[in-house]
Amino acid sequence: MRIALGSDHAGFEQKDRLAVELTEQGHEVIDVGCDNATDSVDYPDYAVAACREVTQGSADYAILVCGTGIGMAMSSNKVAGIRAASATTPQFAQLARAHNNANVLTLSGRFVDLDTNRENVRVFLTTDYEGDRHQQRLDKIAGLEH
Repeated sequence: MRIALGSDHAGFEQKDRLAVELTEQGHEVIDVGCDNATDSVDYPDYAVAACREVTQGSADYAILVCGTGIGMAMSSNKVAGIRAASATTPQFAQLARAHNNANVLTLSGRFVDLDTNRENVRVFLTTDYEGDRHQQRLDKIAGLEH
């Protein structure tokens, strides 16, 4: 699987750890930055870069880490074709894929520990979209894009 991975300074350390682990698991990782935890950066820049990898077909999914995961989700959802969900638990990650066909997972690097985020990523990447009754809702969401 091809995964675009990005973070701001608050999510850098977890992003770097996840990048190594995803690569070891056989995934192709496209790291869009940032490059360190000390220089303050703007998370929308990295959210858009990762989402473009998804919408252009270079990546199957994007995983983004910021302080809370919220800013990355808000930024990502401005990109047409993106369905980003912020998950703080594996159940949220599972439902984001199963019910919402999320193609971007956003994570909290400050309030969720690395082990939980590892599990969030694992569940997200291994859960299939259920379709059926959920599709009409996704069609309505897609209709909101301009």
